[in-house]
Amino acid sequence: MENQLTMEAIHVKPNFSLGDYGITNAKMKYQLSSEELQDQTVALGEGKFADSGALVINTGEFTGRSPLDRFIVKDSITADKVWWGDINIPFASDQFDALHQKVLAYLSNQESLYVRDMYACAEDSYKLPIRVINEKSWSNLFTYNMFIRPQLEDLASFDPQWTIINAPGFKANPEQDGTRQYNFAILNFSKKIALIGGTGYTGEMKKGIFSALNLILPLQKDTLPMHCSANEGQDGTTALFFGLSGTGKTTLSTDPNRKLIGDDEHAWTPQDTVFNFEGGCYAKVIDLSQEKEPEIFGAIRKGALLENVILDANGVVDFADTSITQNTRVSYPIHHIDNIKVPSTGKNVTNIFFLTADAFGVLPPISKLTPQQASYHFVSGYTAKVAGTEEGVNEPTPSFSACFGAPFMPLHPTVYGDMLIEKIKQTNANVWLVNTGWTGGSYGVGSRMKLKYTRAMINAALNGDLSQVDYQTDQFFGLEIPKDCPNVPRELLNPKQTWEDKDAYDQKAKALLASFEENYKKFL
Repeated sequence: MENQLTMEAIHVKPNFSLGDYGITNAKMKYQLSSEELQDQTVALGEGKFADSGALVINTGEFTGRSPLDRFIVKDSITADKVWWGDINIPFASDQFDALHQKVLAYLSNQESLYVRDMYACAEDSYKLPIRVINEKSWSNLFTYNMFIRPQLEDLASFDPQWTIINAPGFKANPEQDGTRQYNFAILNFSKKIALIGGTGYTGEMKKGIFSALNLILPLQKDTLPMHCSANEGQDGTTALFFGLSGTGKTTLSTDPNRKLIGDDEHAWTPQDTVFNFEGGCYAKVIDLSQEKEPEIFGAIRKGALLENVILDANGVVDFADTSITQNTRVSYPIHHIDNIKVPSTGKNVTNIFFLTADAFGVLPPISKLTPQQASYHFVSGYTAKVAGTEEGVNEPTPSFSACFGAPFMPLHPTVYGDMLIEKIKQTNANVWLVNTGWTGGSYGVGSRMKLKYTRAMINAALNGDLSQVDYQTDQFFGLEIPKDCPNVPRELLNPKQTWEDKDAYDQKAKALLASFEENYKKFL
């Protein structure tokens, strides 16, 4: 690991030129160190240092992904494989080629470009070499943090299989270029290029590669890609945490008593190895505190990249300030977390957690799922949006994202669902539905489930305590709810008992169940 941390301070001569990619004039800054990238960002007036030493930048107009502007080139590789629709939007090959040339011409006129070689996939036999060409120094820092950093000896013969071309300052012309608006993120599986323009949001780069792997791994490797976090217990068993943004996936997998394998993207091989795609973590920091999330709070130091947060005059971050966005973020290398698994792989999956933030307050805080229920809830991928999270959302709204990651899944959701259920049956893993959302009423009436109680329930599942208790069956969803759990008030376990108005609970539960059933029709 030490070699990974220090070798980039030694400038390595690249074995290629920007001209090989059709880029002329621009100077290439190759494999700069984290420190150099931070200093250049500040020198260019594009970032500031927080009092913690972390670099703070603003990503501009786009502070999150833009799902309607994500495309896949429809060609001989993808035409009959991709599940086309509102999520996987087709893009013509000739339009891609023309837009690609425009982006290269734009980059050719930049003074400097930042180029980095790195890997995805921590399992050696799956390693995917990637080259990224960035317009911005802070975008390149993000890739340093988030992908797997190569060893010094790897660079002399580095042969990228995929290329990310990232030009936040380039704006497409929709009428000419075939895009919806001026920003875009396009995957071309034939040319193995992720082409991103018009947006400074860094997450588009990592999600582009994740999306590519979500097609490559099932079809070519019989391997299940997963939008989940993972950690390993002292007994060598692995736990997986699936969940959409805001459900606690990163928070709950970062546990001082368990080694972190990774916080967002993994694969499960036919040999029952789980491996991390990434070399870093990308965590939401809204309302972050040292008391609630000490590991993540402590990871925000020199080398970390904070996005769209507010600093005071002394460089102190106000993590409660959402004046730019609710989607405030930090990226940092995984070694900023003390208790990590090296390498980022695990075996013996024994527990799987589906996390949801149910703003209606009707789902149990923890329940055990049968394999059939696991398939249903995995393909459903439920959470809820609350007021203020998106424009036009003024009250709790059901949100379904198949496989807890629909925007990144090129294949039909049942492909991933069938693979997961087969894995569950083979390993006999326990599957739990965990509601990190509201109790005692819906959003605005009830309160958010306390993190200490959610952690206690997960710990009880992991250490086997929940195999020693009696269960009761939820009347609406048929979920098995434990009647007791160590360090959790008994009355919290059955959500209906936390509501003063039991009839109101019944109405909300029926309405949510109807939303589930309506959403699931598209998969039948």
